[in-house]
Amino acid sequence: MINRRTLLKSSAAAALATPALGAFAQQVVTLKFHTFMAPQSGVWLTMHKPWMEKVEKESGGRIKFEAYPAMQLGGTPVQLYDQAKDGVVDIVWTLPGNTAGRFPRVEVFELPFMMNNAEATSKAYWEYVNTVAQDEFKDTHVIALHVHGPGMFHTADKQIKNVSDLKGMKLRAPTRQVTKLLSAVGASPVGMPLPQIPDALSKGTITGCVIPWEVVPSVKVHELTKFHSEFPANAPALYTTTFVMAMNKAKYESLPPDLKKVIDNNSGMATSAWLGKTQQGNDPASRKIAADRGNTIYSITAADAAEFEKRSSQVDDEWVADMNKRGYDGKKLLETAKALIAKHGK
Repeated sequence: MINRRTLLKSSAAAALATPALGAFAQQVVTLKFHTFMAPQSGVWLTMHKPWMEKVEKESGGRIKFEAYPAMQLGGTPVQLYDQAKDGVVDIVWTLPGNTAGRFPRVEVFELPFMMNNAEATSKAYWEYVNTVAQDEFKDTHVIALHVHGPGMFHTADKQIKNVSDLKGMKLRAPTRQVTKLLSAVGASPVGMPLPQIPDALSKGTITGCVIPWEVVPSVKVHELTKFHSEFPANAPALYTTTFVMAMNKAKYESLPPDLKKVIDNNSGMATSAWLGKTQQGNDPASRKIAADRGNTIYSITAADAAEFEKRSSQVDDEWVADMNKRGYDGKKLLETAKALIAKHGK
């Protein structure tokens, strides 16, 4: 016969233990996601939101997102990476190049005429960071690394057909290496974050910008410019820009193992490739918006593209020299990046 006191003791212990176990199993984690992209942008609607929805679904609703586009939580685009590092927010999506020279080794992917496929180059970028630049983003937990589709010219009052057309033109540049590229081909670069483009074009602070097609509608560039100049589709692009989706380290470490696994399953090379592919996949729709408006779209000839490439080759040399000064083997890093792009582009 079971001792009544023992039965009461074990029942009480079970009652005390069960809620704790239940609470752990059902623990809901809310993550703040912050970025500078506008809520109507393709990046937000086709990349960020679907990624968050997938994570929520795979967590069985135990991960919830508070989503803040357009810097709604305050600060500037330049401060986003530190917001994740310092735990002001949980996850950010931003440009490493917003802080010039802070992430020098990943700038290799922003050198002129490096990429022609965002999916392959995003895979290369992920592998490169995880093999030869592991400490570049050591202050955060990196979720994904990717690039956008081919960068190109968008101008208000003059069509760019060749290098000589750029002389003295004030063009917005997104990053340190693209600033150098524009200088090398004769333009006057003006560095600024993406959200500042419409105001700068409206006021004539700049006469044009370099961005991929995909982002054109979100900053009204199709309305504020009349001319667009593309480089040959079967050759390397003028430039691309690197992005990082990063999470606060302590927040990631605090997750229960099963929720960590959900984040891990939506991180890495496959997620990086998907982000790159999706972003470049949005290019044709944005190009159509500009064409439908009656804007002029010009295809730069192979011969003129070769001249752009020749004039900008010094940017590679300067980057290699900069890496050498910082104690890295610049030539080897450049060769590694090119080899990885070729490998993943096959």
